[in-house]
Amino acid sequence: MATYRIRNDKISMPSTLKPAKANLKIILDSNAFFVPLQFKIDVFEELGTLVGRNFEPILLSPILKEIERMAKKDNPKIRKDAKYALKLAERCKLVRIDDAMIQPDDAIVQVAHEWKCPVFTNDTPLKKRLRDINVPVIYVRQKSRLEIDGRL
Repeated sequence: MATYRIRNDKISMPSTLKPAKANLKIILDSNAFFVPLQFKIDVFEELGTLVGRNFEPILLSPILKEIERMAKKDNPKIRKDAKYALKLAERCKLVRIDDAMIQPDDAIVQVAHEWKCPVFTNDTPLKKRLRDINVPVIYVRQKSRLEIDGRL
């Protein structure tokens, strides 16, 4: 049986019954999966440190298709890197987008705006589009760390 405390005419629940804070969703662009190879940064560990709370990495289906296409059709180095990126992508929650014709960047902008969640990308035009609609952007700074532009 739960115990409640009344203080100053307010009922307080024990900490075991308080709802847990939901994980912060972070959408990852395709270039985020190549950061460990380019800059030797563990993106999942650094994201946790940067946001200072639990987070849920999100992979949109158009981004997955883009990486899969790179793993099959590009030059050998990019194919190898894309296969590594696909391994990293397994650590993310896949969100399917029904519109097969939607471009990856458009899908990111649409979902990030709708969910009001940050995006990890190093793509300058995409960063600008996201900042124009007040979406926080996470990116690599000085080839050594992650930084966030905007408020969570």
